[in-house]
Amino acid sequence: MTIQGWFLILAFTGILLLLAKPVGMWLHAIYEGRRTPLHVVLGPVERGFYKLAGIDPTAEQGWRRYAVHMLLFNIVLMLFTYAVLRLQGVLPFNPQGLGAVGGHLSFNTAISFTTNTNWQSYGGESTMSNLSQMLGLTIHNFLSAATGIALAFALFRGFARHHSPEKGPATIGNFWADVTRITLYLLLPACVAIAIFYIASGVPQTLAGAIDVSTLEGAKQSILLGPVASQEAIKMLGTNGGGFFNANSAHPFENPTALTNFVQMLSIFVIGAGLSWTFGKAVGNTRQGWAILAAMMVLFLVGTGIAYWAEAAGNPNLHALGVPGGNMEGKEVRFGIAASALYSVVTTAASCGAVNAMHDSFTALGGMIPLFNMQLGEVVVGGVGAGIYGFLLFAILAVFVAGLMVGRTPEYVGKKIEAREVKLAVLAIAVLPLVILGFTSLSSVMDAGLAGPLNKGPHGFSEILYAFTSGVANNGSAFAGLTANTPYYNALLGIAMWLGRFFIIVPMLAIAGSLAAKKYTPAGAGSFPTTGGLWVGLLVGIILILGGLTFLPGLALGPIADHLAMIRGQLS
Repeated sequence: MTIQGWFLILAFTGILLLLAKPVGMWLHAIYEGRRTPLHVVLGPVERGFYKLAGIDPTAEQGWRRYAVHMLLFNIVLMLFTYAVLRLQGVLPFNPQGLGAVGGHLSFNTAISFTTNTNWQSYGGESTMSNLSQMLGLTIHNFLSAATGIALAFALFRGFARHHSPEKGPATIGNFWADVTRITLYLLLPACVAIAIFYIASGVPQTLAGAIDVSTLEGAKQSILLGPVASQEAIKMLGTNGGGFFNANSAHPFENPTALTNFVQMLSIFVIGAGLSWTFGKAVGNTRQGWAILAAMMVLFLVGTGIAYWAEAAGNPNLHALGVPGGNMEGKEVRFGIAASALYSVVTTAASCGAVNAMHDSFTALGGMIPLFNMQLGEVVVGGVGAGIYGFLLFAILAVFVAGLMVGRTPEYVGKKIEAREVKLAVLAIAVLPLVILGFTSLSSVMDAGLAGPLNKGPHGFSEILYAFTSGVANNGSAFAGLTANTPYYNALLGIAMWLGRFFIIVPMLAIAGSLAAKKYTPAGAGSFPTTGGLWVGLLVGIILILGGLTFLPGLALGPIADHLAMIRGQLS
């Protein structure tokens, strides 16, 4: 480990914290539907959309109606993407003349991008046309991200609104208005600015398919191009992660310099960090938001420190052979160990899944940290929207535990947390371990599942465990050794991604509706404080205990066993 490496990590953390409040303020303006400077240009577009679609943005929705509209919207988008991929061979903007994408791969990809997972069982440049990349996939990068933020807004309103029976049924906003405003006033303008920065940094943005060049040896080579910069911007900002190229952000056309690498990492985290502040502002106490962000940063920095240490320490078996230094296998020289380790933690702490190094080539413990980040539910900042509402589910359980300790009904930001909210939170949190461990166990004993891993033993098990963890957590990164483009894995991972997204969202919205129907309860002398260090520690403990106790046996069979084998010199 080096001073430069630690400086990079601390500089990233410091800049992120500085950006949290201004980004949170902008998000809060959108949350409240207030006018912004962008309304001068984009206001007519917003109003035109409502008129064309026949939507009244002021019509409030209860949680059931909000959930139904959200589900129908995503189902239609999924079917649209499936159709685009299946018809790719006859659609325009296909300079390479690529044929239709296969049925099971189209199924997997359509679900993957709908759920903000962006798992890719294919090489982007050799499978998808420019039209499929732009119309079939990038549209999801915007709308799945906007859906996640809208859902976070809905839960914020559940905590923030003080209901009285004479006002009628409790409501949590309007799904269509939320998605439209988030797309128009946040994601679109930010991505335009970021895309221009990428283009200036050397990232291609063209509809050309490829250019032919001569190498230094005189051979001919075809270099594939495409509208990369625009997709790269929303890929990171929306925590989508799907790469235009198979190598993802390790490819120099997606991530050419150390500066673009730094900007990509900030893009992944910045909205999630801002949403923490927005939550505090929405409930009338910004210290609540800072407490959440503090707990996230504790988990993030510990994970980053372990990953960096493991990769910098390298492989003792190579050291014994006279090859000193850290583990550079699978990493780009232009980034090095520190930036690669930091990127791996950022992308898996959020539900992004972009990679600038191959996680399959990390040391056992270095690869375990990205895996564990996802198994925690990706609540360490997390995906846009999904991270904060997932974190608040753990907060509900934490105040329940605190209520048991102080002997009174638990309260959080002025709302009593009762049996209904706790049951729904447990139901949502239980989705990840049930599906991850269930599908991993199934794939570890079936011939179709065992045909996927490249390696045998603990590392092969880790490849399977990582795939289903990534799918259910809606991350999309992979241990590169798994061959997933098969009917078995495409179908099972598609189901896993759908369950991991929407079987958490629906209970969460039910919690939002339940909280919105409650009256405000001011904190009293016996209330458990939820803004100080004790609360941050309790949150971190609850998250680690639930994640650790649930997944420790799986981790013991995979990366922990792999690490023990490495230090004993057993490399096969």
